[in-house]
Amino acid sequence: MAQWVRLCGVAEAPAEGNVMEAEAGERAICLANVGGMLAAVDNLCPHQQGPLGMGWLEGDHVVCPWHSWSFSLKTGEAAAPERARVDVFPVKIEGDEVLVDIEPHGSN
Repeated sequence: MAQWVRLCGVAEAPAEGNVMEAEAGERAICLANVGGMLAAVDNLCPHQQGPLGMGWLEGDHVVCPWHSWSFSLKTGEAAAPERARVDVFPVKIEGDEVLVDIEPHGSN
């Protein structure tokens, strides 16, 4: 069941082509803006807990700033190694707020 919580204001969301760190309840989230669409994944890289929200975008992947592991913003799967992944969280905008469903989702 969805558990929508406020992530940030629309004005605080990253500009196109950028990422940021945000908190949703007790979850650390990486919020990315790809082509004007917001996407959210777990902020912690499974490799050494690097902050994905301090990384950068390459296409529809967010790249960890510590060791350059990259993750699909759609599926959470790593480009390599194959078995690494991060949780993906649905995002929606209501009024002037960005909301995220903190129940993790895989690829749909």
